[in-house]
Amino acid sequence: MEIGSKIKELRVIKGLTQEELADRAELSKGFISQLERDLTSPSIATLADILQCLGVSVAEFFAEDSDEQIVFGGEDYFEKIDDSLQNKIEWIIPNAQKNIMEPIRLTLQPGGETYPDTPHEGEEFGFVLEGEITIHLGKRTYRAKKGESFYYTPDKTHHISSAKGARIIWVSSPPSF
Repeated sequence: MEIGSKIKELRVIKGLTQEELADRAELSKGFISQLERDLTSPSIATLADILQCLGVSVAEFFAEDSDEQIVFGGEDYFEKIDDSLQNKIEWIIPNAQKNIMEPIRLTLQPGGETYPDTPHEGEEFGFVLEGEITIHLGKRTYRAKKGESFYYTPDKTHHISSAKGARIIWVSSPPSF
């Protein structure tokens, strides 16, 4: 495991500079710099201090990333037709009720209505309208193509790329721009 890059990732997520992290952990900026480049290793006590400053336990830091599903296709969707409101709702992220954000695809018939929306925080969702994208979450990558959706919590460095171009709907909550 590359401890340094993981510490840097956590530091960046927390919005701290190397100097700010060093001050909080009572270390030198040079030590943090060397640590992030894996040029030195911290003692267990020093690592615990750094992680405490980053708001992460030692157990969480060393826990393996789970293989949770990030990309979802039509076979994953759940559909409900509401004749009284004249609409069709497709939950395009399975088990969305456990999330703060509940991504749906809504098809309204003439005269149809929608339910009121509620505020939400700390999640990102998208739907690929055209093309194919690559979702980069930390050191992992996931591919999504036209008609597929994606959902994740932005707790790692992340970005989206496309080799041939794509059009997507991307919702970030709270907005990061």
